[in-house]
Amino acid sequence: MSRSGYLGIDAGTQGLSIVFADRSLKVIAVGEGHYEMVAGLEEGCYEQDPNAWISAMSTAMDDLRGKLDQPFEVLSIGISGQMHGEVLVDADGQSLQPARLWCDARNEAEGVELTGRLGVKMPKRITTARWLWTIRNRPEVAAKAKRMTTPGGWIAAQLTGEWNLGIGDAAGMFPIDQSTFDYDKELLTLFDEMSGSETKLQTMLPDARRAGEDAGKLSESGAGLLGLPAGIPVAAAEGDQPAALAGSLIGAAGCVSMSFGTSVCANCVGDRPFEGVSDSVDHFCAADGKPINMVFLRNGTTFMNTVVEMLGSADGSDRSNAFEKVMPLLIKADADCGGVIALPFMDDEPGLGVSEGGQAMIHGLNAENATAGNVAKAAILSTIFNLRLGGEVLDKQNFPRTEIVLSGGLTKTPELAQIIADVFRTPVRLLDSAEEGSAWGAALMAKFRHLAIKDGRSPADWTEFLAAHATSDVTTYQPDEESSQIYDKVFTRYRELLESVKS
Repeated sequence: MSRSGYLGIDAGTQGLSIVFADRSLKVIAVGEGHYEMVAGLEEGCYEQDPNAWISAMSTAMDDLRGKLDQPFEVLSIGISGQMHGEVLVDADGQSLQPARLWCDARNEAEGVELTGRLGVKMPKRITTARWLWTIRNRPEVAAKAKRMTTPGGWIAAQLTGEWNLGIGDAAGMFPIDQSTFDYDKELLTLFDEMSGSETKLQTMLPDARRAGEDAGKLSESGAGLLGLPAGIPVAAAEGDQPAALAGSLIGAAGCVSMSFGTSVCANCVGDRPFEGVSDSVDHFCAADGKPINMVFLRNGTTFMNTVVEMLGSADGSDRSNAFEKVMPLLIKADADCGGVIALPFMDDEPGLGVSEGGQAMIHGLNAENATAGNVAKAAILSTIFNLRLGGEVLDKQNFPRTEIVLSGGLTKTPELAQIIADVFRTPVRLLDSAEEGSAWGAALMAKFRHLAIKDGRSPADWTEFLAAHATSDVTTYQPDEESSQIYDKVFTRYRELLESVKS
């Protein structure tokens, strides 16, 4: 007897994962495939061969089969991929060059220029900033390009033969008009006027699809890549951020997803479009088209990790138990860190006006407060405070913030969730979830597409669908007013320190 369920494919920066989840979305097995960056590029340049993703997908599918102990039936397929990549395709449907990824920094000037000309935030990561760079710096490639998509869109095209994309991933290519759930036509015209390209951008972009909408079926060639029957429905390929939001069951306006790692993302579901331009806030869409305001920090937990490892090893060599030694001291430290304040800038932070070559700082250290707990706590607070600076931009426009869902490396120390709850005066929910994240979110989108076909549901049911999959297996931290008042005072001192050293 075969087990039926959903396939979730996630193409990340370093490798590709495929999860098979049953009808209740319980993960049964996970397959893995890996790939590398194109070697030998200059600093700040990051590229991958799109064919490597397809090869890794076949490897991951073989790995998955080897872990399943019985036959399985796939009801629908979901896809997630790293956002903002530039995959250029010729008239024959072949990729023209290695894809430039989200972390490729060559088109920062184009992002700044587009922001000024279009009047909306166009970060250097957005795909069309890469396309403008290509038009200007690789005209021979641009002349051959007929289509442009993302890593997730490329994988979907290989599986279905169709060129469409989930609206969240599409919003990472070009701004979406919230009144039409399609690319902003006025901004497309402005882009074409300034780019000088004979090929109109509208003809190159994949069609935007919301969750549940028709995005194609597994073609004969796609079936061969996965070893599955042709005709299986495929959900619109989404970016990793919208897929992670889905995987965290976040859909209602006011919910915020915070992911802490080397970089930090706070994705805030909005109830209306953002007004104006802010250096601290980027914009895209959830899988159902709701506007997402993203506060993105390049300087995530790296500074705290560095401080913890330094303090936890007496001679600077054996750092294996540093976190076990220092983190309990961090948790016990007073909310004001004894007067110690830190700045976390081990890299640039464009959203806060910190230029290339930022440096970290520990300020206010004296004989009385020089403890490992105070210094380590000041280090993590510095990153949390930077998020609060971005959050205040949204507060000024009265965007709702009802709940924060915490994920990433910070969840290994759950007590840190209480600090975030206190700093933001917002309940923090800590999910007891697996590391499959975006891949599980892709499987969830596959189920929604399957139900849309079976029951005729509309994309408007997305939030209700997510809520139906929530479980009681969560821990919620409520803000403590006394601690919040202390953090308010420390935050004021932090802001003053930041302003004083920006130059």
